[in-house]
Amino acid sequence: MPLRNKTAKKPEAPPTLRALRKEIYGLANPTDAKFLMGFFKTGPGQYGEGDKFLGLRVPALRTLARKYAQMSRDDVLRMLASPWHEERLLALVIMVDAYASGDAAERKIVHRDYLAHTHYINNWDLVDASAAGIVGAHLEPKDIALLLRLARSKDLWERRIAIVATHYFIKRDQFGPTLIIAELLLGDAHDLIHKAVGWMLREVGKRDRKVLDGFLREHYRVMPRTMLRYAIERHPEALRKKYLAGII
Repeated sequence: MPLRNKTAKKPEAPPTLRALRKEIYGLANPTDAKFLMGFFKTGPGQYGEGDKFLGLRVPALRTLARKYAQMSRDDVLRMLASPWHEERLLALVIMVDAYASGDAAERKIVHRDYLAHTHYINNWDLVDASAAGIVGAHLEPKDIALLLRLARSKDLWERRIAIVATHYFIKRDQFGPTLIIAELLLGDAHDLIHKAVGWMLREVGKRDRKVLDGFLREHYRVMPRTMLRYAIERHPEALRKKYLAGII
């Protein structure tokens, strides 16, 4: 029988949610928390009503995400269900990274978990940090039935997921999904959808102005003002004025 190597290290145990929360609470900053509660509109009747903040900034959360990347799936989902905004964001960053580095089976699980927990993805930064990397990345540009369903949802954040997810395709010069979802959301009543659609259209324009202008010429007269302003932000000033004046 071979001798046991007394110097061999024992396998490290996976990091735990308990350990992570100890670090998170140690980094909490009440001053930043107060600012973030105002920034993310957590007051009565606002879109983030009742959300709670610890006061951690994104760079610190991304550092923690790398450190706790091997945390168990169950712990990540527990964190996604947290009442603390930063814990939910951290869970989503871990999920995006897990999707990017995982095999086909692992990606399927992350995608499924994400869609099963959209009620916790309930502010614009949570959507914007995760939709493209998990929802968009899991789809083929010719098969966007999921995005169509999300775009028709009564839930504000699912509608935002639908349009922001198309950023994945924009980065690959595949603009069809964005234009389809943008057209579907033209009549949306919420300002956060207007901003998201305008943002994605602007991203299309960064890569192909002709595609964006073709969409705008067809729809700009009925687009919400905020959506249009976001979409034409990078246009020459004279052309922006023409769009806004309705004389294109």
